[in-house]
Amino acid sequence: MIVDAHHHFWDPAVAEYPWLTDELAVIRRRFGPEDLAPELIAAGVEATILVQTQSSLDETREFLTLAGSSSFVRGVIGWVDLTDPGVAGVLAELRAGPGGERLVGIRHQVHDEPDAAWLTRPDVRRGIRAVGDAGLAFDLLVRARELPAALELGRSLTDVRFVVDHLAKPSIAARSVEPWSTLIGGFVTLDNVACKVSGLVTEADWATWRVQDLRPWVERAIEVFGGGRLLFGSDWPVCLLAANYGGVLDATRQLTAGLSPSERAAIFAGNAIATYRL
Repeated sequence: MIVDAHHHFWDPAVAEYPWLTDELAVIRRRFGPEDLAPELIAAGVEATILVQTQSSLDETREFLTLAGSSSFVRGVIGWVDLTDPGVAGVLAELRAGPGGERLVGIRHQVHDEPDAAWLTRPDVRRGIRAVGDAGLAFDLLVRARELPAALELGRSLTDVRFVVDHLAKPSIAARSVEPWSTLIGGFVTLDNVACKVSGLVTEADWATWRVQDLRPWVERAIEVFGGGRLLFGSDWPVCLLAANYGGVLDATRQLTAGLSPSERAAIFAGNAIATYRL
């Protein structure tokens, strides 16, 4: 079994996505279930987790409704305003609505916040604790700049399940291992923090990347998180900037080929099922 723990849908004709800049023009169009389904069949992927793209409750509700009628979207990572004092009620409302049983996590675009320590703000921490109290995971969309705050959060909220997206977006194209390598190493003892092997092809050179270019970062992630805390994610359709769906899956298989069969099974399915309680 394969679970894709990270993909998106969007439609620029009906919503605004400020991050879809001219540099990303090739993917600035609608991507929906009908586009992804053939890719999943060809790749043998049975289940997916749909991840938010906007700071929007409307998008979260739309995704949950879609998941409720989907044959493959088994979970949704949505968005809520973590600083809202009533966030617990908002989460309860989402879970009681259409498709609410598919809500498995919450995410915020932390790396876009001006404050590198945004995650440690008291109001944000209160919101993240509410996410954990609701039985949901929290996805950490961070870069190296925000990793110290993410580490502090993981250490202090040990009863909350966290997942670092995209290996915290290391500077693969620039071949700059530090300070990312040292900072990511801080999570080695935090069993409540997992990490997605996702989004790497678009952190490398889009036109010339090879599997070997990704290997140092994945090997470091394996050192830190082991086979028990890594999750496969395609980051489709963002990945299309550098590789097709099958290419991302094949690269991840090559990068994890040295692990045991049980570890690979965990990375490609078991860890996502356990972390997001699918």
